[in-house]
Amino acid sequence: MNHPAEVEGIAVGVDADGENVPAVVLAARSESLPIVVTGDQARAIQLAISGEPFERPLTHDLLVDVLTEFGGAIDRVRIDDIADGTFYAKVDAERYEDGEPRPFVFDARPSDAIALAVRVECPIEVSDAVVDEAGQPPERFDLDNGPGEAGPTGDSDDFDEFGGR
Repeated sequence: MNHPAEVEGIAVGVDADGENVPAVVLAARSESLPIVVTGDQARAIQLAISGEPFERPLTHDLLVDVLTEFGGAIDRVRIDDIADGTFYAKVDAERYEDGEPRPFVFDARPSDAIALAVRVECPIEVSDAVVDEAGQPPERFDLDNGPGEAGPTGDSDDFDEFGGR
């Protein structure tokens, strides 16, 4: 079963080597789900959350523009699996041909799927299996700042060690 998820913000945690790493934190099924991302991915997601314009289109903006120009739309993204600490995602899209919707499913990194979802404001869903394995109590995270205020470089949110990419 899939559950609706919301992007809570970008947080910074400590990996197994003691290094600071950014993570996008999703809220699903009354739990928090940190997904480790790179600094660039965190910035791309943060810019979309905050609505900050970027001087040139980022890759995710370009993909949305191309998809839209060719008559497609992103319907939802799903974080649907986790294996050996690696999260897996799908992007569900459609394109109309002769008035009939034609569905497409694309395999994606969760960071890319989330970056697209926040740009087109489509639903994000997370499977039970993913929440069961990687979900954590919300109190582990300091996300007092709204989703538009957390920083991807360690200046806002803080939490302990976590895993998963």
